[in-house]
Amino acid sequence: MLKIVVIAIIAVAVFALIALPITWKAAIARKTKEDAETIGTAEDKARGIIDDAIKTAETKKRESLLEVKEQSLAAKNEVDREIKERRAEISKQERRIQSKEDSLDRKTDAMEKKEADFASKETELKKKQQKIGELYDQALKELEKAAGMTTEEARDYLLNKIRDDVKVDVAKLYRELVDKAKEDADKKAREFVVNSIQRCAVDHVAESTISVVQLPSDEMKGRIIGREGRNIRTLETATGIDLIIDDTPEAVVLSGFDPVRREIARIALEKLIVDGRIHPARIEETVEKARKEVEAKMKEDGENAAFEVGVHNLHPEIIKLLGRMRYRSSYGQNALKHSIEVAELTGLLAGECGCDIRIAKRAGLLHDIGKSIDHEVEGSHVQIGAALCRKYKESDIIINAVESHHGDVEPTSLIACLVQAADAISAARPGARRETLDTYTNRLKQLEDITDGFKGVEKSFAIQAGREVRVMVVPEQVSDSEMVLLARDIAKQIEAQLEYPGQIKVSVIRESRAVDYAK
Repeated sequence: MLKIVVIAIIAVAVFALIALPITWKAAIARKTKEDAETIGTAEDKARGIIDDAIKTAETKKRESLLEVKEQSLAAKNEVDREIKERRAEISKQERRIQSKEDSLDRKTDAMEKKEADFASKETELKKKQQKIGELYDQALKELEKAAGMTTEEARDYLLNKIRDDVKVDVAKLYRELVDKAKEDADKKAREFVVNSIQRCAVDHVAESTISVVQLPSDEMKGRIIGREGRNIRTLETATGIDLIIDDTPEAVVLSGFDPVRREIARIALEKLIVDGRIHPARIEETVEKARKEVEAKMKEDGENAAFEVGVHNLHPEIIKLLGRMRYRSSYGQNALKHSIEVAELTGLLAGECGCDIRIAKRAGLLHDIGKSIDHEVEGSHVQIGAALCRKYKESDIIINAVESHHGDVEPTSLIACLVQAADAISAARPGARRETLDTYTNRLKQLEDITDGFKGVEKSFAIQAGREVRVMVVPEQVSDSEMVLLARDIAKQIEAQLEYPGQIKVSVIRESRAVDYAK
């Protein structure tokens, strides 16, 4: 059974081996036939597609060629149209250019004709000018002969006449400008000054170069003189002040140019009189105490002045010098009080003008600081004051204000100008200063001498305590217009030759009179 099964299996395997190639070949033949059929069909389809593509391409080509031909034709038509328009425009421009050339040719011909006419007329004109020149020379000779003067003399006469006329016109213009400037400036300046003076009230103490010490009795004079005059010599040596003991009842006069020394001598003498012990050693001790007392008083006065004005951060030495000015006077006006007043006025004017009030007050307070030591140092108080300000590191504005407040140098700031104005206001206001009779009369005489020296002045009068000079002129020698220039020249001469506080008014008066008598 097993054998049968094995044989059967072997038989099946052999059959399979025999049948498999045959079956595979049959399958391959069948597949090949199907593929051939498929390839034949695909080739047919491909040839159909290629034919359709060729036909479509030929159609597109023909359409493209037609479209290109249409566009080319349209472009050609457009180019032809533009060429035609350009030709028309060029033809138009050529016609216009030709027209302009024709017009230019006509104008050129006309110009050539005119030039020819002008040349002929110029020739004729030259001949006429030559003839006119000859006639002018002949007429000028006849005119000189008839007038009795040459051309140069007539020219000089005309120049002199024109110069006189111009001088009159200049005088009129100067007067008009001065009047207008005064109208514009006087109102504002008067407002500033009046407001400043109204808001500044400072008392003044009149001082001189002597001090008087009252004595309880005339017997004290002998004790002051001492045995063989040793007490008075000691006192004069210690203080540097002269003691004048004369017949004046119950009084001793202290005379000295230095007010500080005079004050020290006065205090020391008063202390000695009260104490009653008067001998050389006591005198020297008392004078030394008086000197310290005066120095302390000067420092206190300087601090009070700075505090009153509102000026701070001053150097201690400047404070002492300010206090020293309490014992200095000018024309009877106390120097410290004057400086305080100038500081107040300068601050008020600075407030009106919009300047720095603090610096303005400082400049006003220090403007006369040189007067505190002008007895000890050579030079004017202006130079001394500027040197002191530089020494104690004051600002350039303060130094320039001190240097320029009397016009020694040009002011470089508005504050310096305000210090000048405030100083003039303080010095020139009524009652501020007093002069000796000799100084007063000499100033009046100098005023009249200056004005009498001008041509055309008949006589002059100094009036109002020398604040005004009235000048009477000869009407035939000075005209109304020349009066303005004469007044200005006199004022300039006074400014150059005289020193005076405030200002001096110059009034020129021209008067014509006609006198007749009824008989």
